Amino acid sequence: MAKTVTLKDDESGKSWKFPVLGGTTGPDVVDIRKFYAETDMFTYDPGYTSTGSCESKITFIDGDKGVLLHRGYPIEDLAEKCNFEEVAFLMLTGELPDAKAKKQFQHDITYHTMLHEQLHSFYSGFRRDAHPMAVMCGVVGALSAFYHDSLDINNPDHRKISSYRLIAKMPTIAAWAYKYSLGQPFIYPRNDLGYAENFLYMMFATPCEEYKVNPILAKAMDRILILHADHEQNASTSTVRLAGSSGANPFACIAAGIASLWGPAHGGANEAVLNMLKEIGDKKRIPEFVKRAKDKNDNFRLMGFGHRVYKNYDPRARIMAKTCSEVLSELKIKNNALLDIAVELERIALEDDYFIEKKLYPNVDFYSGIIFQAMGIPVTMFTALFALARTTGWIAQWREMIEDPQQKIGRPRQLYTGQTKRKFVPLAKR
Repeated sequence: MAKTVTLKDDESGKSWKFPVLGGTTGPDVVDIRKFYAETDMFTYDPGYTSTGSCESKITFIDGDKGVLLHRGYPIEDLAEKCNFEEVAFLMLTGELPDAKAKKQFQHDITYHTMLHEQLHSFYSGFRRDAHPMAVMCGVVGALSAFYHDSLDINNPDHRKISSYRLIAKMPTIAAWAYKYSLGQPFIYPRNDLGYAENFLYMMFATPCEEYKVNPILAKAMDRILILHADHEQNASTSTVRLAGSSGANPFACIAAGIASLWGPAHGGANEAVLNMLKEIGDKKRIPEFVKRAKDKNDNFRLMGFGHRVYKNYDPRARIMAKTCSEVLSELKIKNNALLDIAVELERIALEDDYFIEKKLYPNVDFYSGIIFQAMGIPVTMFTALFALARTTGWIAQWREMIEDPQQKIGRPRQLYTGQTKRKFVPLAKR
């Protein structure tokens, strides 16, 4: 017998039954698609914290157990045993590639990394001090003006070529935003380099001398991209899906996702962690700041601890901590004050009853800022790197939505608390 949930109106005595749908894992959902038609009421859920907006096969999170799966594979396995291109293929197709498919996919991505030459002048329209995210929003949105051959969202071949173009060109777009801010010449991608290598090469090479990408740093960057590739129905992913539900082209949808990610509550958290560690300044001051974080009358809070979804240790944080250690070791940074503060802060917090009770564990942003700083990536580029990584997830989610026969244009409802109908007063009598 199918499971249902019954809603009863105590005042009128009426009751309604709604079906319960079960996924392959995770909580069941109450199907309320006919709720308004049957009850003449809407549900009220600010932030959609209890609302399933779609059906998806891409990413699963169990926040209580600290589990993150992409297409069923634990993030720990993907980060340790795959490169970013393999994970991108997995996101798009549902399966990890065999050797032949991997080689073909890497080839296809590699040969789409160049940007149209006219985009040189497009960058010149921005001020030198423009934030890289502003540049990325503009450039990605503008790509639709260059690729009219892949804008039919109902054509599977068009969806595929747009997906490849966006994944391939995002490192070039991000690196050129950085180069433009410095006043340095743009560096073109190289077909003999891998995805993460190419990004670091375009970021740090100059025409003046040969630049060789450090393989340890390239591996670290590859792992960082994997850790940020997708994270279920977060704000930016939901934005991409909502924009896409109107039939907008994929370049416009990803530009919308970048804009959403730009917000400090979403993509800017690692920058906030770095600023907090600088504010603490010394390991001796950690107890003072921990005390402030526990004071409900103090606005200070520990950045990089806790997560809206995870009520356990963020599985990505452990991998990021290991990556941080590898990067600092390779760069021979033995006495990094910020890392010392971070390690000691993590130790104290994980032993403190307050943080244990409230399940405030380190998240993925806690160490990433330290890694970026050590690699010479400026703070303004932190969120741009996040957007570069998340493009794969956005594209996979967009394609899944377009191919979903139940997909409809997004149209949330509201609880209206404004004025009721009023009589219009002419200007002379106001």
